[in-house]
Formats: sequence, C-alpha cells, structure tokens
Amino acid sequence: MSNSSSVTEFLLLAFADTRKLQLLHFALFLGIYLAALLSNGLILSAVACHHRLHTPMYFFLLNLALLDLGCISTTLPKAMANALWDTRVISYQGCAAQLFLFAFFVVAEYSLLTVMAYDRYVAICKPLHYGSLLGSRACAQMAAAAWGSGFLIAVLHTATTFSLPLCRGNAVDQFFYEIPQILKLSCSDAYLREVGALVFSFYSAFGCFVFIVVSYVQIFRAVLRMPSEQGRHKAFSTCLPHLAVVSLFVSTAMFAYLKPPSISSPYLDLVVAFLYSVVPPVLNPLIYSMRNQELKEALWRLMT
Repeated sequence: MSNSSSVTEFLLLAFADTRKLQLLHFALFLGIYLAALLSNGLILSAVACHHRLHTPMYFFLLNLALLDLGCISTTLPKAMANALWDTRVISYQGCAAQLFLFAFFVVAEYSLLTVMAYDRYVAICKPLHYGSLLGSRACAQMAAAAWGSGFLIAVLHTATTFSLPLCRGNAVDQFFYEIPQILKLSCSDAYLREVGALVFSFYSAFGCFVFIVVSYVQIFRAVLRMPSEQGRHKAFSTCLPHLAVVSLFVSTAMFAYLKPPSISSPYLDLVVAFLYSVVPPVLNPLIYSMRNQELKEALWRLMT
C-alpha cells in the first residue's frame, strides 16, 4: 500500500498517442487559451477604462472575467505543455497547486454568479433601493465574500484530499488534477473524508442554486408586469446573459460530479471536464457582449 506522502509525481491523461495528434491538440488548446485571454482581457479593459461602466453590474462582470482567466489558466497551460513536450508528468506540488487554484476559482465564480443574480434582482424588482443596497462598499464586500468562499472551500478540499492515502497508483484519468479522479486512487476506507467535504460543498452550491432560481422567478414576474416594451427588452438584455452563463456553468459541473458511475468512462469524463473547465471562460465574454449594447459600444471604442 503506497501512501500519498510517498508519491512524488502523478501521470495525467494523454490526449493522443501519436505526435501529430499531440501537436494538433497543442495548437487547438493554444487557440482556445488565447481566445479566452483576449476576450476576458477586453472585458477587463472596457470596464476599467470607461466611466459609464463603473456600475455594480459591470464591477461584478470584471470580477467574473478575472475568475475566468484564473480558471482556464490553471488547467490549459499544463495540458498544452504536456502535449508539446510529449509527457504526462505533473509534480506532487503542481497537483496541490492545481487542485487548490481550480477549486478556488470555480467556487468563487459560482459564488459571484449568485451575487450577480442578487444584483439583477435588486435592479429590476427594487430599483428605488438599488443605490442604497448596492453601493460601492456593499459591492466590494459581496465580491470579497465570493473570493473568500472560494479560498475557504479550496483549503478544505486541498487539505482533505492530500491527507488521503493512495493505494491505486498515480495515474489520473483526467487532463488536470480533479477531485473525483483522485478519489478513485484512494483507499476504500479513507476516501469518505473527502466525500464528506464534497457533500458539504454540494449543499452550499445547492443553496446558491435555489437563491438564483428564486431571484429569477421574481425577476421574470416583475419584467412581465412592465408596461413598456422597451423596458422589458432592456431588462431581458441584462438578465438573459447572466442566466445563460449560470446555466452553462451549473449544467456541465453538475453532470461532471453527479453522473452515475455506470456511465463513466475516460473519454466521457474528459469531454465533460473540458466543457465545465474550459468552455465557460471562453464563452462568458461572448455571451455578455452579444446582447449588452453598452458593453459592445465600450469594446468598439476600445478597439478603434
């Protein structure tokens, strides 16, 4: 029986066996990563440089872009390096850093999406109280709470996961160090500690999900009562992108962590992990910029 302390490195899942396919995957991941850097960087620059966008909604969007950049930068660069240099190895310390950072950014992003749902609820259902409920200090505190929750959950999972004895080798069936894959390597009588931490995280996430759903039920009821068609259009244009981002993030992450073991396979796990860890950071800026006229104008001025 090997203990986690005796493991000095892990082997990540290889995307391809032939050199040509490895280089093709490297080029594909590089294109995706550069697209994420460019799109989220434009969002950050537009919000920071244009005074009209210095509002709570865009402040939270700026934080979302930062989290997206952090999330995709935790997984893709290592996958690109492995594909380029034809290796699968990641060090023990690299695994710890990857697990901590990925959990941190994912949990913080989900918490921030919950805060953004509250922002849209107050803006549409309580517009007269918007300035008092979402002042600059309140926005900073809510954003800090989102980042702080990510930090605390990441510490919990990192400490719990790396205290598990590993009995089934060091080969991880994923392109990054993911908690469900590590549980497959742990001893059957020890992994329940991390399962308990996952259950705690699940109930916290479920509470956020219920809050988001209730907020949007109230939002859509208020929007449908608006007499002005222009007002309804403006409300939908700010709410639908956020709802699309939440749906994309939640659906892929829930499938990744809650799918039955009977349908699990290395290929399916790889596709699902790619969907919830790589696709949202690339699509989020596009989703927000498609229907948001203010943001599109700011981005256009920034690029001209």
